[in-house]
Amino acid sequence: MGVMLSVKNLDVFYGSIHAIKNISFDVQEGEIVTLIGANGAGKTTTLHSISGLVKPKNGEINFMGNDLRTTEPHKIIRLGLAQVPEGRRIFAKMTVLENLEMGAYIRNDGDKIEDDFEKLFERLPRLKERRKQIAGTLSGGEQQMLAIGRALMCNPKMLLLDEPSMGLSPLLVGEIFNIIQDVNKSGVTVLLVEQNAKKALEIANHAYVLETGTIAMEGDADELANDEKVRKAYLGG
Repeated sequence: MGVMLSVKNLDVFYGSIHAIKNISFDVQEGEIVTLIGANGAGKTTTLHSISGLVKPKNGEINFMGNDLRTTEPHKIIRLGLAQVPEGRRIFAKMTVLENLEMGAYIRNDGDKIEDDFEKLFERLPRLKERRKQIAGTLSGGEQQMLAIGRALMCNPKMLLLDEPSMGLSPLLVGEIFNIIQDVNKSGVTVLLVEQNAKKALEIANHAYVLETGTIAMEGDADELANDEKVRKAYLGG
């Protein structure tokens, strides 16, 4: 077990706005690490810097020995880093199965893909029932499951999740978080950006609190969940 993802001294600007200010954090192999914080704190920008959608001004982003700042976004996924974007972004006019096949397109281990479909359908039986359905007609929770399923079909080593609970009912939030834990137990490392701090801290090993582009606090998720300042600011307690 070692550091799988290392972010050092990251600076991101949008025009003259200094959105991310010199932040550093690590994600250990096998862990669930969460970035929590208010809207506009810089959580999504940090994820986009890692996945290559945003170009940082300064800093290092290293994933399993690869410098992600010099790796093109479509190659980042081939390294084993898959992102589930905010707002799900599924292919709405395609079927569930076609969406999942799009997740597997980067792979060349055809014989194993069939096994992975089976495994995925065991983990997400609702997608199996709806595999021929047009993705745009699924409920919000099912679309979120599909977005996670599609990312898993890339066979990633690490999953980046951006606000997976957004717009979902409390019941479905619980279900999505159970799926994330299950995925992690199967050997996929997770970096989770989440506004629902309470749920995120329940499943994470380690957490970082972002406030206006800087890391205000970090620690074991359990410790932060019981920290007075965190409770007041993010857990409504």
